[in-house]
Amino acid sequence: MKVMRFHEFGGPDVLRYEEIETPAPGVEEVRIRVAGTAFNGVDAGIRGGYLQAPFPVVLPHTPGIDVAGTVDAVGDRVANIKVGDRVVGFLPITADGAAAEYVVAPAEILAPAPTSIPLSDAAALPIVGLTAWQALFDDAGLAAGQRVLINGAGGGVGGYAVQLAKWADAHVIATASPRSSERVTAAGADEIIDHTTTDVTLAEPVDALLNLARISAEQLVELAALVRPGGVVVNTVPTIPTPADEERGVRAVGVFVRSDPAQLSQLVEMVDRGELHVDVAERVPLAGLPQIHARADAGELSGKVVVLATGGD
Repeated sequence: MKVMRFHEFGGPDVLRYEEIETPAPGVEEVRIRVAGTAFNGVDAGIRGGYLQAPFPVVLPHTPGIDVAGTVDAVGDRVANIKVGDRVVGFLPITADGAAAEYVVAPAEILAPAPTSIPLSDAAALPIVGLTAWQALFDDAGLAAGQRVLINGAGGGVGGYAVQLAKWADAHVIATASPRSSERVTAAGADEIIDHTTTDVTLAEPVDALLNLARISAEQLVELAALVRPGGVVVNTVPTIPTPADEERGVRAVGVFVRSDPAQLSQLVEMVDRGELHVDVAERVPLAGLPQIHARADAGELSGKVVVLATGGD
């Protein structure tokens, strides 16, 4: 099968488009004919060798944490999934990923794919959708009528966070650059602040701050001051400490997204009911993945990129 992988850590040029043997599923695993995977920032960090401590991958390594595709083989002791099922999943981060024609995955992490969108596009949902859901509801405890500030709403997680917060009947204030403001508006934000030209100031405090942007620790402290007493700061960027304020009862939560097929199934159902839009900015062939990594390293990506496997949908 065709695969994109790297044999050493480094820049995008370490990625190689190769032919390797098609894997076979083990016990409680299935093999998926990949329709699509998606680029995530963590892929670049792992490839660059910066994330070996939390994610110790074995070389050579195939990136691609998200997967959407069709089950074409099942291992022993697999129940409720059969050959021909169309599935999506958030793969184990340290295992070989879905930047390939086929990938092996634990059956327990998979959910049925949406039926209302192309199968390959469904790869844009798992990790970013789960991050947004867990940050807003598991970590922030966001409820109807509350106010939430989403900093960095123009990224992959941000679009889902805005949509989910509005679905929960919260008032959403989002920061976004001019190139992403239209997309954030379409996601349903009530207010948008252009953080490239304006300091983030609010007429009244928010119940929750969700930070999705790689800002300085000092900037995050400034934003945390906009949270009301008893509120919460939720931060998805592991390189920035999450500030709490014990005197005002503001708690701090650092997000570490986890695979959750039940939550993913709920997100899929929302997509099929028309309550959640899967936004794909670009679709590229598997052989073009190094260029996506290079553009990401240069800060030139805007929106979610789906990578199409040649053995896809």
